[in-house]
Amino acid sequence: MAKRFGGEFSPDGRSQPGAKPSPLASAKPSRHRLRLLILFLLPLPLLFLGLGKPPLAMAVDFTAAATLIFAAWLLQEGLKAENAFNDRKIARRPAFPRKICASVLTGIGIALATMDGLSGIPGAALYGIVGGILHSFSFGIDPLRDKGMEGIDTFQTERVATALDKAEGYLAEMKDAALRAGDRGVMARVDRFQTTARVMFRTVEEDPRDLSAARKFLGIYLVAARDATVKFADLFAQTRDAQTLADYDALLTDLEASFEAKREKLLVADRSDLDIEIEVLRDRLKRDGLLIND
Repeated sequence: MAKRFGGEFSPDGRSQPGAKPSPLASAKPSRHRLRLLILFLLPLPLLFLGLGKPPLAMAVDFTAAATLIFAAWLLQEGLKAENAFNDRKIARRPAFPRKICASVLTGIGIALATMDGLSGIPGAALYGIVGGILHSFSFGIDPLRDKGMEGIDTFQTERVATALDKAEGYLAEMKDAALRAGDRGVMARVDRFQTTARVMFRTVEEDPRDLSAARKFLGIYLVAARDATVKFADLFAQTRDAQTLADYDALLTDLEASFEAKREKLLVADRSDLDIEIEVLRDRLKRDGLLIND
């Protein structure tokens, strides 16, 4: 008999007693959702208002609406990139300043929407400048500096940042593939696996020396998980087979256990390294006659 897929992270799931809270479980949801929705909806009336105007005025209104909608989308992507930047301890600044460009495009869209012929250009320009500035104050600007790379070996942090960028890409592809399964339980299960994987990411960020030991988990295993998710989603979307779902769930459970076991080993190794450093320092102080005995 088929068993309902569910668990702690299912829509109606409950936490298991005694379960450890994830270090990422307290992460805040994306901000500005309501304001983003408003920014997507506000330009729509321009499409209807432009229909009754002369061709040139209609083209201006349509261009204004398209510019404002594109600016809202660009802002949404910029906020996602900023959230990812804030969640990581070592991160590069975004290569493309999406939020800044969104503010500029919003100003241009407002100027086009408020322009009334050539005589209205000065007033429209003023509206656009004010709108762009207010947009920037409301949503902020993109991170302009790398994070977590000060005072640390640049080569090591660059290696970590590159490896984690690739790993995050594999997780994103995995989630996109899971969407094709068309099942909320599957999406929740993939989210739980991604949470476990990101806990390891944070461990590697805290000590870049762990990258070599964790490279297989950040590359080979995540690629395999992504490929398995692609094949599972395509098959499950067609068959809705309970055994296929159970096998996929078991695979992710095994991967989660492997990631968690590896993370524990990394932490034990880090503690051992710290103990060695402490002992070496104590021996040195003792030889120099500077160690105060209890």
